[in-house]
Amino acid sequence: MLGYHKIGTPPPGSLATWFYVPEETFATQLACLTSADWKVIDLATFLEGLETPSTLPDRSVLLTFDDGCHSLTAAALDQLQRFGFPAVVFVPTDFIGKTNSFDVGVEPEERICDWGDLQRLEEAGISIQSHSASHQSFSTIDATALDQELARSKAALEQGLVRPVQAFAYPFGDNGTDPPATEALLERAGYKCAFLYGGGTIMAEPVHRYRIPRIAMGPDTDLEVILEE
Repeated sequence: MLGYHKIGTPPPGSLATWFYVPEETFATQLACLTSADWKVIDLATFLEGLETPSTLPDRSVLLTFDDGCHSLTAAALDQLQRFGFPAVVFVPTDFIGKTNSFDVGVEPEERICDWGDLQRLEEAGISIQSHSASHQSFSTIDATALDQELARSKAALEQGLVRPVQAFAYPFGDNGTDPPATEALLERAGYKCAFLYGGGTIMAEPVHRYRIPRIAMGPDTDLEVILEE
């Protein structure tokens, strides 16, 4: 599982951080998957594989993006369509159509996709899933607030997209001070899986469906070396 944030360049006047992957670098990484015979799968195939691992293609990979920055509708979408790859975008619902104020002082200000952008991404084969409502670190909120985060974000996306939402990515990769309790709330809310940020590749079974690791992807990530490990 590969975890990206932003593809392309930062807004004018802002400095690029590690979370910005230049479009050319992104294209090279996607080409690496193709040349190494990795199969980029969609979320439905991944979810089926969680239930029945034998259904997953050999050397399969899921492309994911956190935060839902509007820039994904340009460089990232262009390259995904060029390669014919599906992907998943995790969006914090309180910020749809606004900016990434949850990153203030850390990352450049970016527009977050509005509902029209999200519909456009979905039409292009990119599944929109939950990244909580307020993008707070789960370790900083109590169980009641955490439960509300899970339910509120899922309900907002299901109302806006008119389809079930089944996957979740923890804000900042933080699954809380009591991960089993967090996982019980995810299951009760109707999520089928949840993604961490970092942690490497999945090489063994069974996979813990609420602690799925992802390779954190940046401009200096040598994907070719990682895929050979």
